[in-house]
Amino acid sequence: MSQNYHKYLFLLYFLFSPFAAAVDSIVVNGKIITVDDRFTVVQALAIKNQRIVATGSNADIRKLAEANTKVIDVKGRTVIPGLIDNHSHWIRAAEHDELRFDGVTTRKQAVAMLGERVRTAKPGEWVTVLGGWSEEQFTDEPRGFPLAELDKLAPNTPLAVQSIYNHTYLNTAGLKAASIDESTPNPPNGTIEKDANGKLTGVVRGAGGVAFVAAKVPKLEAEARMINVRKLATYLNSLGITAWGDAGGRGMSASHYAPYRELADKGELTVRVFWTTIRQPSTPEQVDKVLAEIAAIKPFQGNDLMDHIGWGESVFSPITTQLLRVQKAVNPEGVVQMKRVATALAQRGVYLNSHVEMNGPIEQFVTAYEEIHKTTPIKGLRWSFSHLDQIDEPQLQRMKRLGMTAQIHSRPLIQGVLMHKVHGEAAWDMPPFRRVQDSGIVWGLGSDATAVTTSNPFYTLGFAVTGKMVGGHHVNRQSITREEALIAHTRSNAFILFQEGNLGSLQKGKYADLLVLDRDYLTVPVDAIKDLKPVMTMLGGKVVYDVVYEAKQ
Repeated sequence: MSQNYHKYLFLLYFLFSPFAAAVDSIVVNGKIITVDDRFTVVQALAIKNQRIVATGSNADIRKLAEANTKVIDVKGRTVIPGLIDNHSHWIRAAEHDELRFDGVTTRKQAVAMLGERVRTAKPGEWVTVLGGWSEEQFTDEPRGFPLAELDKLAPNTPLAVQSIYNHTYLNTAGLKAASIDESTPNPPNGTIEKDANGKLTGVVRGAGGVAFVAAKVPKLEAEARMINVRKLATYLNSLGITAWGDAGGRGMSASHYAPYRELADKGELTVRVFWTTIRQPSTPEQVDKVLAEIAAIKPFQGNDLMDHIGWGESVFSPITTQLLRVQKAVNPEGVVQMKRVATALAQRGVYLNSHVEMNGPIEQFVTAYEEIHKTTPIKGLRWSFSHLDQIDEPQLQRMKRLGMTAQIHSRPLIQGVLMHKVHGEAAWDMPPFRRVQDSGIVWGLGSDATAVTTSNPFYTLGFAVTGKMVGGHHVNRQSITREEALIAHTRSNAFILFQEGNLGSLQKGKYADLLVLDRDYLTVPVDAIKDLKPVMTMLGGKVVYDVVYEAKQ
């Protein structure tokens, strides 16, 4: 058939379709990577009532515009779907207005950033960096922040500079504000470090120590937290994030979710949040209480800006694995308790995501799920494992048979060197991007931000393609193609979050969540993927971040 005939059918359809009325806006003159099943690239798309109503050539899409239609000319730039992070902890992050070292590759720059934040801090206000970096990412001086240096930088302002979940550097003002002195007992699973003379060094070590210090930092009150939620959403938009799955975290309460829900109900939230309940019981008695809660759970009662989708991530706290620890198995008695929770969720028909990393624990979890499936089928619930740093091919195939999905994360971006110190040769294949991709399982890319890695999704994409951490160390040899990585960070994650009908690709009927990039994702050198930046971010057809077009919505 002729090209003109196809154009005739295209126009005829719209003439007699529900979209015959003028579209709200059109995006033209782009290289629009739709990330549909065929990875189609088009020039233009049309938007009405937040959703895409057509994609195609500039000529065809321009014919849909009328006098009131907004025309966004992207002038040849590349457009991709908004990036979706399947697993992060940004809801909790809004409790503090913290400084971030995301992507900072020199210690000199980090010190300058600390100094600037101290300069603008109010009297008595804490300055915090609560993870998201490691000393190994600094290319000039891969070391931390001694007490004397921090005291000189901030003689009166409390400082807490947390490296991953490993340790926290404090200055004297921070130690005083946290009520830590030489007589303070070590917290559980943590150490308050002292020198040979019994004097505090300013370092508190261990996961328990990190949690101990973080609990001392004052949380923002309701009004300030709402402001910070808006600020965080804008920051995520600037990075290219338009949706994420939130895994909760330590100390979460209703107050953490309230400002997001308020903005979502008003239609003012500029990023979509799909969250899971987190409880982390540590005893059989606590499991009993969790089971009672599960009996009444009703997910999917929210809206397309914020919704509750299920349960996760540390199902039973004592068997939670850690990336920087060799672990061949977890306590079988703990698996029994985990299985009690998982069985209740299966019986209720609720989605479950479990934090599991090492090969031995993965084997135990898969076996437990297979046993549950025999009496209470879970296929169709899209249960997932997150992290899966050491998963093997037989385990992936067993997950597929259970209808499971896989969440793979970019934590080696800042922990890669440390992983090699702990795991040796095995670290080259952690996580096994290529193995997971080739298995055929539905899997998605995420960060696990904020404490254990950078929040920037382009760093995640770049790492999956190059295997290089922040600062340039090559630490992973399981690289995938840039097309595979983009699918994993968009369309696949939409499926994992039960949003495949709404998000993940730029297709008719889906929300117009998209990014206009400063350079072409498909052609920049692979080492430059991490440096890509949105010049415009749209959520549901509304411009929520814009550095070029000065769009007025």
